[in-house]
Amino acid sequence: MHVERLKYVIWAADMNRAVAFYSGVFGGVVLKQNDIISEVSVAGAVIGIHGGGEGQRTWTGLSFQVPDVVAGASEVVAAGGLLLREPQPEADEPPHLAMCADPEGNEIMLTRKRG
Repeated sequence: MHVERLKYVIWAADMNRAVAFYSGVFGGVVLKQNDIISEVSVAGAVIGIHGGGEGQRTWTGLSFQVPDVVAGASEVVAAGGLLLREPQPEADEPPHLAMCADPEGNEIMLTRKRG
């Protein structure tokens, strides 16, 4: 099978807010935007955002690798998201994981490349 494109779809009750979050916080490029389906490209991956979401908390499996999860978590919160689990230091290394949620209730992870 020839796969032409792969995208991961999440839900949004407020499409404009969701698109602004992923394009603003993660530097995503808006590929398509309307009330039914929007697409934002982040680091070469496409996030499809489907309208009609109910704003309920949902685990997505999305993981964003960033240089600093503490700073990244602060940016998520400043943009209207939630910090669900504080980044924890590990041994002699800075934290490598922060559990967050976008303003639509989609749970995401921020990770840092380890050693």
